[in-house]
Amino acid sequence: MKKEFGIFILLVLLCAVTGIKNPRFFSEFNLLDMANVIGMFGIFSLGAGLVIITSGIDLSVGSMISLIGMLLVMALIDWHWSWPLAVVFVFAVSMVLGLIHGLLITRFRIQPFIITLCGLLLYRGIARYIAKDMTKGFGDCSGFEHLQWLASGYLLKLPMPFVLLIVISIIVWVVLHCSVYGRYLYAVGRNEEAARFSGINTRLIIVSTYMIAALLTGISAILFAFYTNSVEPSTQGNFYELYGIAAAVVGGCSLRGGEGSVIGILIGVALLQVLQNLVNLLNIPSSLNFAVMGAVVLIGVIADQLIKQRAMKKSFRGKNV
Repeated sequence: MKKEFGIFILLVLLCAVTGIKNPRFFSEFNLLDMANVIGMFGIFSLGAGLVIITSGIDLSVGSMISLIGMLLVMALIDWHWSWPLAVVFVFAVSMVLGLIHGLLITRFRIQPFIITLCGLLLYRGIARYIAKDMTKGFGDCSGFEHLQWLASGYLLKLPMPFVLLIVISIIVWVVLHCSVYGRYLYAVGRNEEAARFSGINTRLIIVSTYMIAALLTGISAILFAFYTNSVEPSTQGNFYELYGIAAAVVGGCSLRGGEGSVIGILIGVALLQVLQNLVNLLNIPSSLNFAVMGAVVLIGVIADQLIKQRAMKKSFRGKNV
C-alpha cells in the first residue's frame, strides 16, 4: 500500500496547487465534469491494468473503442436493432477480440506488444472501412435513451460513468484481491513458468484476462460513443491505450508484471485527469497534453525501477547478515 499512499498524496498536492492557482478547479461544474471523464477512462484503464499485471500489454484499446463504437451506431441506426441486442452484440465482439488476442499470445507465443499493435492498426482500418471513413451519429437517441443516460445522466447527483466505474471497480477489486483467480493472475505475472509448474492453467488465466480487458473496453466504447453522440472512426479513441497504460503504471502496476492494485489504478486515472485539467485551467497549450502524459509515465517507470532496485539491495543485505 506504500505506492498507493504515495500516489494519493501526490494527487492531493496536485489538486491543492491547481485549486490555489485557479479556484475554478473546485467548482461543482468542473468536479462533476472530471468525475464523468474519470469514469469513462477509468473503466478501460482497469482492464489495461489487469493485462499489465500478467506482464502483458494492450495497445489496441483506442482502435477497439473506435470499432466497437462504430458497430454500435450501425446496429442501432442502420440495422434498427433493439438497444439490448446491440449491447449484447458489441460486448460479444469485444470479448471475441480479447479471446483472439489471448489465444495468439498463449498458443503461438507471440509477444503481446506485437499482437495488440496489429490490433491497433487492424481495428482502426476496419472501423474506417465499414463506415466509409464517415462520421456516424445517433441523432436524437430515440428508442435508446437508456444508453444515453448511462453516458450523460446522473444518479444521486453523480455522473453515471463515475457510478459505473465505482461498481465495476468493486467487482474487479473482489476478483483481483479476494479470489483464487486473482492470486493466480499475480502468480502468472511474476513468473509464468513457475506458475505453470505449480499447477496453474496459465493459458486460461492470460486468455481470460484479455477477454475481461476487452469487455471493459467495450463498456467504455459505449459510453464514449453516447458521450459525443457520434463516432468518427479516424479519431475516436486515439491514443486512449496510452492513457490506460499510463494510469496503470502511475498507479503502481509494474510493466514486469505481478504488481498492481485496483485502488492504485483508480488513483492513477484521477491523477492523469487532474493533470489534463491543470493544463486547461492554467492556459497551458493543449499540445503539451501528451508531453505531460509521457513525462508522467517516464517518471513512474523510473520510480518503479528505483524502488525495485532498492528492495533487491535490502534483500541481498539481509541474506548476507
